Amino acid sequence: MSEEKNNNQVEKENLSRRKFLRNSGIAVGGLAVGGVLGSVIPWNADTAENNQQQQEETKNFNQALMYFNQAEFRTIEAATERIFPQDDNGPGARELGVAYYIDHQLAGAYGFNARDYMQPPFFHGEKEQGYQGRLNRREIYRIGIREMQNYSHQNYDKGFTELSEEDQDQVLTDFAEEKVNITTISPGNFFQLMRSMTLEGIYSDPLYGGNKDMDGWKMRDYPGNQMNYTDIIEGEFKEIPPNSLRDHM
Repeated sequence: MSEEKNNNQVEKENLSRRKFLRNSGIAVGGLAVGGVLGSVIPWNADTAENNQQQQEETKNFNQALMYFNQAEFRTIEAATERIFPQDDNGPGARELGVAYYIDHQLAGAYGFNARDYMQPPFFHGEKEQGYQGRLNRREIYRIGIREMQNYSHQNYDKGFTELSEEDQDQVLTDFAEEKVNITTISPGNFFQLMRSMTLEGIYSDPLYGGNKDMDGWKMRDYPGNQMNYTDIIEGEFKEIPPNSLRDHM
């Protein structure tokens, strides 16, 4: 009996010691935490782990750059926001992640024009024929961004991202109306390409980097990627929340 009592007493002392070490901060090796501050504020390892897990869950790992550098990305982000600005109807291109969509597309086969015939001879085509040159889309963007910055500095002594919204609109308008003198690319074609990809980023599946939280679809009451409509096809019109490809996993 005496041996059993001794064992129970030792176990209680160990539990008490572990609790003291945890609350005092000695267990994490912090002198400041283990001092007065540590004795007042108990250290809860479970809470710290939960906070870290929550932060990781809120991260969107799809929002990372694959082609643009930081300066190029900010320029495109500002330009697409002026093409599709935030208003009372909902978020703009920046909040919807359109610049990430464009970046990801340019990093892949679309940016290399992998499915287009890109061999010479190259002739000047009609406007209705679209782009007829040797440069691929990612090269057009890189040149276009540089020329937007040059044009902004020449006319406003500032970079494009530093301009007011009105001045940004004017720069984009000058590109769209071919008022910018560029020898390597057509400023109008660059603007049209950027405008087209902006709309794609707003209304494509979030899988591709844009249309964050399906807010682009929600503004249009678009149902997204539904497997079928058999349960509502009969009867009156019914609004349904949108589905993404992720929802079918």
